[in-house]
Amino acid sequence: MPDVDRSSDDEHLARRRIASLLKDERDVEVIGMASSGEEALRILEKQNVDLIFLDVRMPKMDGFELLRALDQEPAPVIIFVTAFDEHAIRAFDEQALDYLLKPYDEERFHKALNRARKQVRKREAPKAVNRMAVKLEDRWLFLKVEDIDWIEAEGKYARLHVRGSSYLRRETLRQLESQLDAEVFVRIHRSIIVNLDRIREVRAMFHGDCEAILRDGTKLTVSRRYRSRLLPS
Repeated sequence: MPDVDRSSDDEHLARRRIASLLKDERDVEVIGMASSGEEALRILEKQNVDLIFLDVRMPKMDGFELLRALDQEPAPVIIFVTAFDEHAIRAFDEQALDYLLKPYDEERFHKALNRARKQVRKREAPKAVNRMAVKLEDRWLFLKVEDIDWIEAEGKYARLHVRGSSYLRRETLRQLESQLDAEVFVRIHRSIIVNLDRIREVRAMFHGDCEAILRDGTKLTVSRRYRSRLLPS
């Protein structure tokens, strides 16, 4: 019976597992998966990305060759995911954020992902805006970002709640989140971002959820998935 090379099947399953672990992460969008370094480079040449999960050994172009060929500024955060432990030192020399050695569990994966989140937010922090414009029929109103109490998703738009009034802005919650200071504005639910300075207290609810009560009495649900961003472990 002839030998069968199962490496390509294993690599395919490895990519699908990463995609599966990311599918419920509301602030993550998978823009592509590649079976070789050359294919990955073609994808990355079309658009900038924040994070790459990268194997060391790939056909035609390995992970380190891909990093040398990649021309993106700022450079994406790199997490190596590989079965070969001998490349770890070189990976960190190449400024990789983390090195996931197969087989890894979900807890280890999400620890690496959370580190990547912090790195991306830290990199984008200087880009935080301090003014936002909202359209009101025949005029534009300019709001101070610091005056925003909380923001909720409304379809493909976002509603800004500001000192008892609310305004619709033609951006998604995810787009807004990338413009805000992550030290001040935190997502507490897939459809809610809150100004931390407005929170008076947080109360425990059922099934691991919490309730954030703002200084004006507004009550907002803090889902279990996002509570670690708000509360100490």
